Amino acid sequence: MTAIPHFTGDANPYGGGDPYADYRTADFPFTQYANLADRQLGAGVIAANDEFFAQRENLLVPEAAEFDPEHFGHKGKIMDGWETRRRRGASAEHPWPTAEDHDWALVRLGAPGVIRGIVVDTAHFRGNYPQAVSVEGASVPGSPSPEELLADDVKWTTLVPRTAVGGHAANGFAVAVEQRFTHLRVNQHPDGGIARLRVYGEVVPDPTWLSVLGTFDVVALENGGQVEDASNLFYSPATNTIQPGRSRKMDDGWETRRRRDTGNDWIRYQLVGRSEIRAIEIDTAYLKGNSAGWASVSVKNGVDGDWTEILPRTRLQPDTNHRFTLAATTVATHARVDIFPDGGISRLRLYGSLTAEGASRLAARHQELGG
Repeated sequence: MTAIPHFTGDANPYGGGDPYADYRTADFPFTQYANLADRQLGAGVIAANDEFFAQRENLLVPEAAEFDPEHFGHKGKIMDGWETRRRRGASAEHPWPTAEDHDWALVRLGAPGVIRGIVVDTAHFRGNYPQAVSVEGASVPGSPSPEELLADDVKWTTLVPRTAVGGHAANGFAVAVEQRFTHLRVNQHPDGGIARLRVYGEVVPDPTWLSVLGTFDVVALENGGQVEDASNLFYSPATNTIQPGRSRKMDDGWETRRRRDTGNDWIRYQLVGRSEIRAIEIDTAYLKGNSAGWASVSVKNGVDGDWTEILPRTRLQPDTNHRFTLAATTVATHARVDIFPDGGISRLRLYGSLTAEGASRLAARHQELGG
């Protein structure tokens, strides 16, 4: 783990007004990567040893944590996060928990990958946040049960060592472990509450699975595609365009601010590997008065290759999925979608298959990372 500024110490009691007014955070260098613990990718909190006050599933809710100072239930204050009961010692002579006592939650990543950074967010946990946290990762194939993950033969690698955290703060940790992980174990020492968990990294897909599929979306996030850059991220992230499934609301796509010049907006992607592209989908679902007017798609083969347009500038319709078949297969490692003049699209799909060289490189990286 690379040490970066985080927020130790107490948070002030809630004083009324905006509950985020004294929230503490920072610009973390790893948030450019995709959130591997995104529910939309299929992530889940599959077990926890205790969730007395607030359920574990709240950890992966995509929206920021909410706080209602008057919201109480039969068990006490209802918090938007995962909160355990207070730990106690073994006897009246020693009523305090031991140094080893801690609570834990098991998280299945939505897409296996290399983790570049983790945010443990204690938003609104002011007097009830953990003293410290630690995070471990494991790589277990298939769909293991909690009991299988907790078995003695599973190897857990420390990603974040036991580190003090602060209340009502986004506590960020850069991770420098070059391994592929499928599951995390999040520990809070000795007890308390965590509002949200974000796990940023690079997807490393299973090459055997992609080989069996044959034709698949070679730019999809779940298959290892990445957004490299975009001209504008004013309303929503460009990564939305390669998320699974169709968009279900306007902010589930990519939308830019209104241009007041003669330029255009764009997103640049890296494909899962060198691929043969045969078909394109551009979806503008839920973008009605703000969809892109026109779009084009270009690709290049290799970092230093030249851009070649495979879909010329084409009129788009609002709230519509557009499908295009290519007259000839195109080999590429990178892609770019240009929209004219501005607006947005919800999804980009590039259907094809890996070349022999692309499949070989992916298999080698998967093995190198312990997959």
